[in-house]
Amino acid sequence: MKNLLAFLSILLLSSICMSAYSQTKLNHIAVYVEDLKASSDFYGNFLGLTEIEEPFKDGRHTWYDIGGGQLHLIEQLPWTAPTINKINHLCFSMADLDSFIEKLRAHNISFEDWPGEKGKVNIRPDGVKQIYIQDPNGYWIEVNDEH
Repeated sequence: MKNLLAFLSILLLSSICMSAYSQTKLNHIAVYVEDLKASSDFYGNFLGLTEIEEPFKDGRHTWYDIGGGQLHLIEQLPWTAPTINKINHLCFSMADLDSFIEKLRAHNISFEDWPGEKGKVNIRPDGVKQIYIQDPNGYWIEVNDEH
């Protein structure tokens, strides 16, 4: 009987823990940047993210709402350039990717498809169109129309 109660306690505890884990959600993504002003201009003004209150108020952070979570830009001093690879990227979806591509062209900002062909749009097997750009620090960003 003692073993049965112990087993049932473990089963109950594990179901409570599994239930808590199933509620896990994105809280924030931290991106370290060399120049906070240039990066904030890119993410806020160019990509159109909505800036939110930044509690540290130390001049080294900018926070954005990214629809259910936050993006934190953090100026790293001294700057240590990260290892950058397209496989590790942020992704944003927009309703009108074609207009965004025109904006890129108007500002002479290059974009490419997944294989790396400049000026090309990739179409995934599910029909979603996507491009890849780099922010002022060289980080890769996917932009797609899965809005």
